[in-house]
Amino acid sequence: MTNNKFEEFSPEQQELANCAKLLSHPARIAIIQLLAEKKEIRTGNISDFLPISRTTVSQHLKELKEMGIIKGSIDGLKIHYCLDMARLAEHQKVFSQFFEKSITSFFCACD
Repeated sequence: MTNNKFEEFSPEQQELANCAKLLSHPARIAIIQLLAEKKEIRTGNISDFLPISRTTVSQHLKELKEMGIIKGSIDGLKIHYCLDMARLAEHQKVFSQFFEKSITSFFCACD
């Protein structure tokens, strides 16, 4: 049995941790950057631009979609993916607030 204390942290801390975890893999960052550049891309084509297999791309797309970073529309057998800009803006705000509070209230007594 694991002793998971995740729920004991504030919703803001949980959101920041989840987003940081999502961005903790370079493949997911590369997918986000690729979608930002291309605006929209079909599922099978993503692996053409990255050094990972289609299966691995699919796993990362699933995680990105679960966090709401990307959205997709079905076109026959293919899924067209694009960034969910509203959700990305929310994540940006959470990170910005975190760093702003950390930096502006920073005082190191170690010096």
